[in-house]
Amino acid sequence: MKPDTRIYVAGHRGMVGSAFVRRLQAAGFTNLLLPGRDEVDLVDQAKTYAWFEKNKPEVVFVAAAKVGGILANKTYPADFIRDNLAIALNCVEGARRSGVQRLLFLGSSCIYPKIAPQPMPEDCLLTSPLEPTNEAYALAKIAGLKLCQHYRNQYGLLFHSAMPTNLYGPGDNYHLQNSHVFAAFIRKFHEAKESGAKEVVVWGTGAAKREFLHVDDLADAIFFLLQVDDPPDWINVGTGEDVSIKEFAEAVQRIVGFEGRIVWDSSKPDGTPRKLMDVSRLSGLGWKAKIGLEEGIRKTYAAFLEEKSAGRLRDF
Repeated sequence: MKPDTRIYVAGHRGMVGSAFVRRLQAAGFTNLLLPGRDEVDLVDQAKTYAWFEKNKPEVVFVAAAKVGGILANKTYPADFIRDNLAIALNCVEGARRSGVQRLLFLGSSCIYPKIAPQPMPEDCLLTSPLEPTNEAYALAKIAGLKLCQHYRNQYGLLFHSAMPTNLYGPGDNYHLQNSHVFAAFIRKFHEAKESGAKEVVVWGTGAAKREFLHVDDLADAIFFLLQVDDPPDWINVGTGEDVSIKEFAEAVQRIVGFEGRIVWDSSKPDGTPRKLMDVSRLSGLGWKAKIGLEEGIRKTYAAFLEEKSAGRLRDF
């Protein structure tokens, strides 16, 4: 890509999209297309097609999505599958119609089976059932990935996908019910410290294992992949390392400075037992994550405090 390439970042106000915009700007890219939802609602097919036709981007990164944690996925499955299917189809077909030659679609590690080989290779996709608590979201992401694969095969377009592991970082959503585990823990432990609470109750047993990737690392990986001449149809993006939720909770507790105790509510689900990405394909291309978990938690907590102080904390 050249610095004057017209790049559309769908979902630029979200955690991933904003991180990618920062990465592009740091590399000197200035011709960025960053419309808000008031300008183009990606769930609306006609408006999406019209926007693509009018603005003619050259490269598209689809980070827009309806996202949430276990509770949100269990409570609103119809909303998750409907909106995410619409976003994927409208962006991919809208890009094709307007002459876009390169598009990268952002998936998720939840596309892989609940009981998958660990670490999870790309080719374990669709080999056994998904985790029920986020099946609706996962199916929509699988559909987006397959759209890119088949459009690439049929139309000769360089449409491909990246599957990140669990993400965290500046701009995350800190709603206690609808957020992902990383953001929920940051807020829970911070508010417990502020209120002088004696304990923090956490869902599950703490035994499930998760891999966490700082969003700035993901943005760097996306920037890298968009410059690979012949990338795989989809590729995992992660650190290749995981920790138990118990270990993670204790790390957040320590860094935030909460001095009470953690209570595990084992009546609540753990979700998928383990989700570790096989990142050998990406490392084979020459990219590896740089931000360690300890450093990442500290950076994210600092960003949380800054966003909260400035009244910019996402909470919905």
